[in-house]
Amino acid sequence: MLFNRIVPLCMFLRCAFVVIVRVATIKRGIIIYFLAINAGSSSIKFSLFRQENLEKIAEGALQGIGFESANFVVSSREFGDFSRDLVASDHKAAMETCLDWMTQKVSNNQIAAIGHRIVHGGPHYAQSQIITNEILAGLRDIVPFDREHLPAGISLVEELQHTFPDIPHVACFDTAFHRDLPTEARLLPIPRRYLAKGLRRYGFHGLSYAYLLQEFSRVAGEGAANGRVIIAHMGNGVSLSAIRDGRSIDTTMGLSPSGGVPMSTRSGDLDPSVAAYLDLNEGVSSEQFSAMTSLESGLIGLSETTSDMKKLLEIEADDTRAAEAIALFCYQIKKQIGAYAAALGGVDSLIFSGGMGEQAPRIRARICEGLEFVGIELDNGRNEMNSELISSDASKVGVHVLHTDEAVTIVTEMSRLVRVE
Repeated sequence: MLFNRIVPLCMFLRCAFVVIVRVATIKRGIIIYFLAINAGSSSIKFSLFRQENLEKIAEGALQGIGFESANFVVSSREFGDFSRDLVASDHKAAMETCLDWMTQKVSNNQIAAIGHRIVHGGPHYAQSQIITNEILAGLRDIVPFDREHLPAGISLVEELQHTFPDIPHVACFDTAFHRDLPTEARLLPIPRRYLAKGLRRYGFHGLSYAYLLQEFSRVAGEGAANGRVIIAHMGNGVSLSAIRDGRSIDTTMGLSPSGGVPMSTRSGDLDPSVAAYLDLNEGVSSEQFSAMTSLESGLIGLSETTSDMKKLLEIEADDTRAAEAIALFCYQIKKQIGAYAAALGGVDSLIFSGGMGEQAPRIRARICEGLEFVGIELDNGRNEMNSELISSDASKVGVHVLHTDEAVTIVTEMSRLVRVE
């Protein structure tokens, strides 16, 4: 017991000492940075922020990890843009590429702290915190909840701890935003004994939702942000959240990010009999079923062509499969908006975000068509221009398009935990 108390205390003192060292470094006139890392199943995104004012000065992404070809792109007004094609066999190799670029621009001792997006916090981690060996052990214990994201995320933390051993590393959990889901939205309708093992609905995209709610408060006012809000985060992963008084009361993703509405390559929710049928009649194992519903379903599965909505829209007129994939996608999201309007007792604001949410006016229009009964009416011109406000003047519901930035949420949490006066 004493040892278990001493180890966290030592980690805290070590981090505190590092902060003191960083303060001394700042006083010598060296610019200090916060680094935000966002690891996906086949990608790594990073953003570099000035510590003093949290200004983002660079962001990059390496996509295609584990595939025959990958692409590394950096955008920075301060350091210049950069792009190259390469092969990245795993997340370690991908991170080495990112660090090779970064160390040409800033030295290691200029990095004050690193924040990591951790997709799943399980039942124990409901707020951001400095990573300790104990937390890493706890994350390994919950890998069965999300085998698609957690192993890569943990591996990346360990790799960066090895590269930057003397600075704080901060875990920012995607599930934290939904930590206070009401009981009826949190429980799974399976035998209650599994709840004790952590099987429940958690919700994801929380870092994005937190940023969007803050941004919405800035552009529309605190009153609007505290109203009845539905957010549709529509990127490669897609989820919706019903928010009232600034708190999530329901969300589409459940135990893992694979649940909910159909996505680019994920099926979303399925009748459990599908798994039983494929097991008994097709010999599809649980591992194969998981891979199929995560990587081969959704838009790519139905279209048999591409998971890219822009490309599907280009070919839908001549390709029935593409047209049906788009129609199902829009229908399921429209249906979910209607359900959340019921859960909220009405809706005041609808926010679209993510790649599709921000850049696909035709998809937004199809989703909103028929939702006039809940007060949603788009202005076609505003929608086509991807304006921040795309609802008509007569619409009872404000419909908005907002860019999301999970890295801002990560660095905000870092600045709260790693104080540099």
